[in-house]
Amino acid sequence: MSWTEVVIEIARAHAEALSDALMEAGALSVSVEDADEGTAQERPLFGEPGMEPTEAAWDHSRVVALTDVDADQAAIVAQAASAIGLGVAPAFSTRAVADEDWVRLTQSQFAPIHIGTNIWVVPSWHEAPDPSALILELDPGLAFGTGSHPTTRLCMEWLEVHAKPGHSVLDYGCGSGILAMVAKKMGAGAVTGVDIDPQAIVSARDNAERNNCAIDYYLPDEFAAATPAGATFDSVVANILSSPLKLMAPMLCGRVAPGGTLTLSGVLARQAEEVAAAYAPFIKLAVWAEQDGWIALHGVQGLAGIPPARAG
Repeated sequence: MSWTEVVIEIARAHAEALSDALMEAGALSVSVEDADEGTAQERPLFGEPGMEPTEAAWDHSRVVALTDVDADQAAIVAQAASAIGLGVAPAFSTRAVADEDWVRLTQSQFAPIHIGTNIWVVPSWHEAPDPSALILELDPGLAFGTGSHPTTRLCMEWLEVHAKPGHSVLDYGCGSGILAMVAKKMGAGAVTGVDIDPQAIVSARDNAERNNCAIDYYLPDEFAAATPAGATFDSVVANILSSPLKLMAPMLCGRVAPGGTLTLSGVLARQAEEVAAAYAPFIKLAVWAEQDGWIALHGVQGLAGIPPARAG
């Protein structure tokens, strides 16, 4: 099988958002590199030992997206650019990718990830660093959500702090199903995941079975047919990009039970006010936490005031 890489040079402000949008548009994988690598302007990004870098990209970034050789690369770039609000699709180049042992290469790039206080996401080819922790066995695949992205981490950390035993949870835009599985392992009662991508539903169901989590995953039409009109949940979590989140405000808020919580991510810090404004007629939202320029918003159905942000 052959692949083609799409190479885009872009400013840091757009690198992470474009990466996510490229995945949504059909890229198989995306990485961000220093476009000045090998020059006097090269700038390494390092964090403290055991910590991630505080910045997610470089001032002059190179976004590299892997696609099928037969894919329409121009259409993928154009769709991604439109999704993040770029007026004009950025210029790009392509390069052929030599055939490799992709399984071994992929496995070498993914190690266990520690999230929050007591959560570990562990690929199947690794031993859990702390068997007594909340362990999620999860391999990287076609569905978004391995715990490596700040938006996923923010939602997982929120669930670790706020999930309550017996409460019902809806994970809308579930991807790999990772957030629903965290909720279930934290003791939630009925947990439901919804995604528009059939492949994500297949992946989420497989992951839930592997992790011994009883979770119902649906495509939107299946979800509508399976749940009574007006059915609500104690907690609704949605990790999606800001544009669809704004459009879904009435629907998502309508799924939150009185006194229930709504948590949103997939939102850049600069987008916080516009997303909160879209939800203001239904639920007042505030920033709970921020990581690498991404935020998590949360609010309580029927609460007039703004809930507090996470300390620290």
